[in-house]
Amino acid sequence: MTATAVLTARALLLDMDGTLVNSDASVERVWRRWAERHGLDGNEVMKVVHGRQGYASMALLLPGRPMELNHADNARMLAEETADTEGVVEIPGARAFLASLEGLPHALVTSADVALSTARMAAAGLEQPEVRVTAESVGASKPDPEGFLKGAAELGVDPADCVVFEDSGAGIAAGRAAGMRVVGIGPRAGFHRPDVLVRDLTQVRVEPGADGTIRLHITQ
Repeated sequence: MTATAVLTARALLLDMDGTLVNSDASVERVWRRWAERHGLDGNEVMKVVHGRQGYASMALLLPGRPMELNHADNARMLAEETADTEGVVEIPGARAFLASLEGLPHALVTSADVALSTARMAAAGLEQPEVRVTAESVGASKPDPEGFLKGAAELGVDPADCVVFEDSGAGIAAGRAAGMRVVGIGPRAGFHRPDVLVRDLTQVRVEPGADGTIRLHITQ
């Protein structure tokens, strides 16, 4: 037996890595090299980095390190990640899901910068949403809600009427802090109690409402 949950929203806010794009191979390569350079356990580092901007992860992993060093290191890491798209593919169902949102209010809200998000979406063969909130757009990284609140504001939709799609603990916490409901994507999300959890985007069907709402039919 399968059950279908239905969520109604006026806008959708979409994370990228782990939600639309599977970039785990690239993330692992780049961050494990960084961990080795700093004498850190790569497995422990990987528990922290998903969902956050690089400088915020570094601040947690190297407490007391001057933030200007984290920002400089983050710029180098972003360049490395942008150049390394080997193995970057779409999350199953992402292409069809994005196509079903054409003409409906939605935005990309990612901790990647413009260059990295452009490279990864292209590598996965996905179209970029017209509205994008990237690392350059915000002053605080997830789990701060700034990115999601900015996405809602740019779409002209009340935060309570938005549904977030996220895979990471930091992202789910950011969505919750913004007062939004969260659809969790994949196994990482399951540890952080999203409102609804799916394996991938093949389990989500979008139905435009005549009143301007978006109905999400989620098979579980």
